[in-house]
Amino acid sequence: MNDLNLSATHAGQLSTSLKDEVITICMNKPKSLNGWTLDMMMAIKSAIQTAIESDAVKAIILTGEGHYYSAGVNLSSTIQLMHPRKLRDMIKEMNQQLFEVFILCPKPILVAFNGPGIGASVTSATLCNGIIAAKNATFLLPFSALGVPPEGCSSVHLGRLMGEQNAARMLGTEGWKPTAQQAFDAGLVQWLVDGENLREEAQNIAKSWVDNNQKREFLAGSKLDELLEVNQKESVALANAFLAAKFLHGQAKFLWKKGKYAPSVMFYSLLILRPLWALMLK
Repeated sequence: MNDLNLSATHAGQLSTSLKDEVITICMNKPKSLNGWTLDMMMAIKSAIQTAIESDAVKAIILTGEGHYYSAGVNLSSTIQLMHPRKLRDMIKEMNQQLFEVFILCPKPILVAFNGPGIGASVTSATLCNGIIAAKNATFLLPFSALGVPPEGCSSVHLGRLMGEQNAARMLGTEGWKPTAQQAFDAGLVQWLVDGENLREEAQNIAKSWVDNNQKREFLAGSKLDELLEVNQKESVALANAFLAAKFLHGQAKFLWKKGKYAPSVMFYSLLILRPLWALMLK
């Protein structure tokens, strides 16, 4: 169903349905674990923007089809060989704009985790009005393992939301992956339900927001201007880290083990030639 009249390209990434002035945007690539390829990210951005502009929509639900909410950003599909300075600028702009989609959304938005979420799919959800999760959901932020700094305002916002100790466990070398129950107990998740009831309960919550004229708010007392500033700073740091030797080597090894040889060779090429192209970044 395509109640938002999305383009054919974007409709191929997700489905939408409108009920009681609540639009449900469902990522619909379960075979690829609803990974955030460039096409998926553009589809989500388009769907949310269209929902914002529609007078028929008063609240938004974002969820996923299948066993995963989202495996996060698919790096090999978004990074291409180009001039190093241009690549750094592209990464910075892509990351900043991705989270601005959520930060700047003026309508209340609820994220419904139907299963595990990884990386940006988790941090973006913390920037919404609330998170409801099925009991099989888990939450992973593998930034330390990837050799990159936090994104999605998590360097500031996550500690407020779930406590500095819990945030450090997720963002640091421990790489803590809380279950839905643990995330609920820590404050990362606001509602916990059985998986078969997720869509119904999410609809009930969003409908109550419509009935009560719920405003767009951020969790844990974070403010719009601050989040925009944090997102901008994190995006610069992330872009720099993406071109560091540790990240390039880690991605090359990871992709090679997965049998994705072409993108792996691209990262190995960037790594080998780094002493030369790094001079272009200055």
